Amino acid sequence: MSDVLALVREDLRGFAGYSSARSETLDGEIWLNANESAWANAADDGASCRRYPDPQPAALREALADLYGVAPQHLLIGRGSDEAIDLLVRATCTPGRDAVLVTPPVFGMYAVSARLQAAPLVEVPLLDDADAGLVPDFAAIGEAAIAHGAKLVFLCSPSNPGGAAIAPDDIAALARRLDGRAIVVVDEAYGEFSEVASATTLLDAHANLVVLRTLSKAHALAAARIGVAIGDPALVEVLRRCQAPYPLPAPSVALGVAGLSAKARAATAERVEIVRRERTRLQQALRELPGVLRVYPSQANFLLVRFGDAEAVFRALLAAGIVVRDQRAARGLGDALRITIGTPEQNHRVLSVLAALSPSPACGGGGGVGATARAGGA
Repeated sequence: MSDVLALVREDLRGFAGYSSARSETLDGEIWLNANESAWANAADDGASCRRYPDPQPAALREALADLYGVAPQHLLIGRGSDEAIDLLVRATCTPGRDAVLVTPPVFGMYAVSARLQAAPLVEVPLLDDADAGLVPDFAAIGEAAIAHGAKLVFLCSPSNPGGAAIAPDDIAALARRLDGRAIVVVDEAYGEFSEVASATTLLDAHANLVVLRTLSKAHALAAARIGVAIGDPALVEVLRRCQAPYPLPAPSVALGVAGLSAKARAATAERVEIVRRERTRLQQALRELPGVLRVYPSQANFLLVRFGDAEAVFRALLAAGIVVRDQRAARGLGDALRITIGTPEQNHRVLSVLAALSPSPACGGGGGVGATARAGGA
């Protein structure tokens, strides 16, 4: 197994980063080392916010490590998965030289972070399989990563917006092929909704593998902005040195710890089961509606759907107060919308709006929605 630090930028391998007032473990009664206010803000009833927070709070780190089944030293906490993506690109890619490989259509922040770092972007489009949906072309990914000198290969499992999950064996094979050449990053933002095993099960065997997780989706803490990068401890330490001094606000930390209690985790598991059942129900119901061309298989908390007239559907749903994600600008998805799985009542409203749209004669009675809907009616 190769030394993962060889994949870090040469000028950052010995980088010490910023040493904040909370970087050292100190104990005292009167804290005068960080130029903080000696008085609490009037709005801060618990006086918990006048002090700078711990950069990697132990209680939250231990709770997250337990949640994901890894040792704490394998885990870096940050401001959602977005910060982890940015840190990985900055820590590994020398501007203008080291490339980032992505598999469109996919989450756009990988490409944004690459551009901000002036890292060349390599795109290997997902294959649109009639049965499996949008899936990675692993042979092409491996070839392109080697040919273009990619330092990072981003995979999304379950994928956004496609919804397909990636088998651990395929991830392991790619990590082996790129050992010593690139880090394979598996974004599992929607992992809780999937029936496919997490790539965290592969970490002990592959130092060049990083898994991203978040509390924003299944755990219903999107506004708390808590995400993690899970990987080789040596790489995690490099990312920590590249991170801002105080990435986690104290109120978010408190919410995260409370949100990972046994009671909260049990409630999350119940919600996940509801989403899975509703996902199946919504898939079946959508496939029976006129104007629906295709419903992609999904292991996430959303469905990607192609419509005969996606514009009319989008506007009709919006007129009914329902906002879905327009995917028509994404590669190969010029007729697609992404619909998050809501509550049973919310899903019923979506189906009711779609059922009310008349088939378009121009589409043979089953490929679109009617002229009234296209004109803005619902």
